[in-house]
Amino acid sequence: MDIKHPKDSKTELTDLVLPSETNPINNLFGGELLARMDRAASIAARRHSRRIVVTASVNHVAFNKAIPLGSVVTVQAKVSRTFKTSMEIYLDVWTEDRESGRRLKANEAIYTFVAVDDMGNPVPVPKIEPETELEKERYAAALRRKQLSLVLAGKMKPQDATELKALFE
Repeated sequence: MDIKHPKDSKTELTDLVLPSETNPINNLFGGELLARMDRAASIAARRHSRRIVVTASVNHVAFNKAIPLGSVVTVQAKVSRTFKTSMEIYLDVWTEDRESGRRLKANEAIYTFVAVDDMGNPVPVPKIEPETELEKERYAAALRRKQLSLVLAGKMKPQDATELKALFE
């Protein structure tokens, strides 16, 4: 399998926040944003693996800034790390200032997708090689996040989580 780069999976979805997508104080529903992020992450995972992909987990979501009615919202997704059959997708959510056009980071999230065959069985995905400093940081952190998740789920013994232990030594 060829080695790919995060830029190969880059996906951007841009849309407007409409009245039916807002809560009583006219901000985008969190669930609506989660759905938009899931779609962008799904496309990024598919671009990387060229397989059917399914959402395995939503590992992290930070709703840092409210997104008001009428905002232009861009969800940017890239594969940050791959494992045997799974891919971590890092998402950045941007809003566009109405007057200046400047993009401001509003939120971020991390999803995990698994590539599957036509029967729903997991299949291997290509390895990924980060290029930029940010991609390298996210790549390294992905292994720590995976180990933490496995420890919390009881699927890995804490003493075997070498990347996590290294943080405290």
